Amino acid sequence: MVVGVDGSPSATAALEWAARYAELTGAEVEAVTCWHWPRAFGFPLQLADHTDPCKDAETVLAGVLERFKAEHGATSVTAHVVQGPAGPALAQWAKGAALLVVGSRGHGQLAEMLLGSVGQFCTAHASCPVVVVR
Repeated sequence: MVVGVDGSPSATAALEWAARYAELTGAEVEAVTCWHWPRAFGFPLQLADHTDPCKDAETVLAGVLERFKAEHGATSVTAHVVQGPAGPALAQWAKGAALLVVGSRGHGQLAEMLLGSVGQFCTAHASCPVVVVR
């Protein structure tokens, strides 16, 4: 099963749900963090020389999994960092998976929404069942 992880509390809850489900079913858990270069929308994009969104995504994922393993023990989770906008990248990564698990809200700009844009995209486009964890 594939779990979208972005460091938000909702994504952490999704990872915890997936780990419990994996214990019950014997499934393997793949934690996926997505990254992409920010768009400038017609304006020159000024980034600091040390900006590396892939490295930042790796750091976020490693931190989440370190805290998760400290709290939940030996649950086996495979980590992946994928380039691309989160919704399409997760839906693509989950092709062939038995289940895709995402949080209901991430670090998006519309945090007050009940279902975030990634969750909406995944429920509409993933080729496998999707669980959205509140």
